[in-house]
Amino acid sequence: MGGHFDVVNLRKEKEKLEIITHKEDFWEEVSYANKTYQQLKNINKILKKYDDLLSNIDLLKELLDIEDVNDLEIDKIIKDVQDLEFNTLLNKEYDKDNCYLEIHPGAGGTESCDWANMLLRMYERFLDKNNFKYKIIDKQDGEEAGIKSVTLYIEGEYAYGYLKNEQGVHRLVRISPFDSNKRRHTSFASVSVTPEFKEVEDVEIKEEDLKIDVYHSSGAGGQSVNTANSAVRITHIPSKIVVTCQIERSQLRNKEVALKMLKNKLYQQKVLEQENKIKDIKGEVTNIDFGSQIRSYVLEPYKLVKDNRSKWESTDPNKILDGDLMPLIESVLKIN
Repeated sequence: MGGHFDVVNLRKEKEKLEIITHKEDFWEEVSYANKTYQQLKNINKILKKYDDLLSNIDLLKELLDIEDVNDLEIDKIIKDVQDLEFNTLLNKEYDKDNCYLEIHPGAGGTESCDWANMLLRMYERFLDKNNFKYKIIDKQDGEEAGIKSVTLYIEGEYAYGYLKNEQGVHRLVRISPFDSNKRRHTSFASVSVTPEFKEVEDVEIKEEDLKIDVYHSSGAGGQSVNTANSAVRITHIPSKIVVTCQIERSQLRNKEVALKMLKNKLYQQKVLEQENKIKDIKGEVTNIDFGSQIRSYVLEPYKLVKDNRSKWESTDPNKILDGDLMPLIESVLKIN
């Protein structure tokens, strides 16, 4: 099944989780219990696929001994094996969840703002091609071109699992369309991806810790663009986290969406703190490449897209920028 599928350890993990679910005090912490049940459900789903696949392979072997087998049946088995192997790569705690994706240009003014907008188009094309639902919660246009920032809310099975490794700095090299001397420019933009945590309602926020500003929407919502001062910006003073929303028509609804995003970010901080404590106890090196450059897109003087982690390459950057990201995404998932 490939180096990433360990059915023995998966069955052991299943047994361990089943023992936990039968403990008398299991339901005392509901969020933990629900999380454990979901994990067990995911493992059972993978193991069923594995067992069904083995049965089909055994049947195919028997048929091969007595008659010719249709190539389509063999191709289906091969595809099922590949699908199973890939599904096992998306077995982390939040992989199945919806997510938020944010894009921010780096230093460089119009160049970087335009590059951020190109990345937005790339992700929108990817999401459309792979049947994910999404909406732009907030979008701030650049002064001359492009965008200053954008936040997308993405829905669909494994939305976070597919997109989580897009987090980091993306680098573009091209002949600038904004340079009258046609010089080559390098631009940067950062992407952050956060799962939509189901436990955010447990996060308490004090009213006095919030600074709430209302402003005029800049047109992020397409047909639902507001003409009133209904867009909302919330600053959480203790953490300095800022969230904005302008997609809804009413100020109240924009505030609700922004507060949900804020709770999500605060919960993420809590999760990261817990993970870092566990890593400290275990003596593991913590991940420090949150802001590192993960990928380069070169349009001039040659054409190349290269991921710095998996070393995956393509000499057709236009295809990648048009949303054909799945081979690239798979290459990174396979090394993690």
